[in-house]
Amino acid sequence: MSKVAYARKNKYQPNISQFLAVCARNYMHIQRWLTLEPSEGKHWQVDGEFGQLDVRLLENTKYTQLVEISRCAGGHALVSTPKVSVRIYHDAKLAEVLTSQQIYQLRPVYDYPNMHMHHRDEKYQVNAFLEELLKIDNLTKFIC
Repeated sequence: MSKVAYARKNKYQPNISQFLAVCARNYMHIQRWLTLEPSEGKHWQVDGEFGQLDVRLLENTKYTQLVEISRCAGGHALVSTPKVSVRIYHDAKLAEVLTSQQIYQLRPVYDYPNMHMHHRDEKYQVNAFLEELLKIDNLTKFIC
């Protein structure tokens, strides 16, 4: 097999429908506890059976909101607190992770291997992680 043919065969193709489905499910989770009176800087907590989320509204516009979501990991020194910034698109009914931990701008696809050892589908993985983070109670059975 030639080098070009091998490269084409192994090129990663993101699954857009799978990605949009996870973003839609995240939007449904977030809608349950999003404040009805949004104001920038507002901070609140969401309690559930499996933990507590700290939420802060960073930006509020007519069709989008930017929130920071973190989950306390119990204050252990070895476990870092998961924290993500999420853009909520009310017109499209989607919630997408913009930043996560040390990644300040997620690319749709990463070459692999890369210097930071991100997965090829790092953006999808981070959004799937947000879905797991939002499952703090038993009301998490959404089908998109």
